[in-house]
Amino acid sequence: MTIELNREARNQAVASIERYFSEELDQRIGNIGASALLSFFLEEIGPLVYNRAVSQVQERLQERIQELDIEFNEDEFQYWRRRSSAGKARR
Repeated sequence: MTIELNREARNQAVASIERYFSEELDQRIGNIGASALLSFFLEEIGPLVYNRAVSQVQERLQERIQELDIEFNEDEFQYWRRRSSAGKARR
């Protein structure tokens, strides 16, 4: 699966890469180089990050599913218990 960025996000990412090179590495990469580097990372490392995020979401959903029985559990066969409790309260 190819990770695509919209134009605004891509422009911000390219600007961030250019700034990183300038401020952290004291080098100039330029717009074309930064764009190429971004494309490389999206293609090469993007799937790794994406797959990890999907895995984390699956783990969290599984945890929530396991909690459903606690959160939405209803006691069974309660009619007579409730009726006998209500009868005792009326007396």
